Amino acid sequence: MSQTITEMELLRDKIRLKTLKELHHLGFGHYGGSLSIVETLAVLYGGVMKIDRANPKWEERDYFILSKGHGGPAYYAALAMKGFFAEEVLYTLNQNGTSLPSHPDRNLTPGVDMTTGSLGQGISVAVGVALSHKLSGKSNSTYCIVGDGELNEGQCWEAFQFAAHHKLNHLSVLVDDNKKQLDGLTKDIIDPIDFAEKFNAFGFYTLKVDGSSIPEIYDAIKLGKSQIEKPVAIILDTIKGQGVPYLETKADNHHIRPNAKDEAAILEAIAELERSMERRITG
Repeated sequence: MSQTITEMELLRDKIRLKTLKELHHLGFGHYGGSLSIVETLAVLYGGVMKIDRANPKWEERDYFILSKGHGGPAYYAALAMKGFFAEEVLYTLNQNGTSLPSHPDRNLTPGVDMTTGSLGQGISVAVGVALSHKLSGKSNSTYCIVGDGELNEGQCWEAFQFAAHHKLNHLSVLVDDNKKQLDGLTKDIIDPIDFAEKFNAFGFYTLKVDGSSIPEIYDAIKLGKSQIEKPVAIILDTIKGQGVPYLETKADNHHIRPNAKDEAAILEAIAELERSMERRITG
């Protein structure tokens, strides 16, 4: 177990570093909401999901859908670190002819199970995928990350109600509760009140964890897999821009075109991550 956690923590650092580097290379992008899902991606791809990089369409794989598609840069970094494509491809992010568009596209990127971007739609597809597996008698798990701002969409709650009614116990919904969305704080735009209470009311088995803690996320996902009659909701208490203190405190950190001060802070964060990883590797 301790070795698994150590490996996932190293993967977390690699994903965060590559996310920063690919966005810095592009010159702009969705920093905040990419960084807040890094730990969750590290757990899913480093210690939980059944995947095969040599056969991304393997029928027995676990499915992952990033419903908050603007977190694509972190998703791509995770896929690259797991060998779905070469790391160098990350530096083509959102450029002409790329296989890594701004939001994930299942027709372009190896390892991507669903094209997402229009908020609210990814979770509906994830529910459909989970239902298809249940009807087919398959044991594949389906994992879906949704954003807290995304949950303004009524379509999401229709999907949740459907999932609970059909007892889709192989579906895990991971809510990136980073307290912000494009236009400001979620509590100021549409106050979500309490996600855990809402998911419980909708018939989910619900857990709330520190979204920066690899062990807590890992334990919650494993505990959720023991459910036999309910879908699972894991509320991730995160910070937009997570893992980079400068970006965590930057008010407008959803999509950033860095000024000189931002640029210096991002480069320092990259350098610090590289130093930290070197210390971890060398012991």
